[in-house]
Amino acid sequence: MAFGISKEQVRQWKAAIDRGEIAFLTHYWIDDRFPDSKSVTKAGCRDLGKLVNWGAQYGLKKEWIHHRKDGYSHFDLLGAKQEEILKKEGMEHTLKSFL
Repeated sequence: MAFGISKEQVRQWKAAIDRGEIAFLTHYWIDDRFPDSKSVTKAGCRDLGKLVNWGAQYGLKKEWIHHRKDGYSHFDLLGAKQEEILKKEGMEHTLKSFL
């Protein structure tokens, strides 16, 4: 279950993806499969090659991409990997808000 984000934030994330950018959307998240995670960051891009290359620099495998028919395919970043990537991407403000 996702919560803690607005429709405007989702719209902005989708617009950045549509422009071919690597776009990030972090929100609170509850899933029994990941009891230690309180949030998830979706890192998406319309250009799947670009997304695969971006993810590879962080050790993410292309098989981990959540492929969506609507064009908003993304990696789900959780836990320590989420924290590592957000720090390296200069998104410490997100870490403070959601971790």
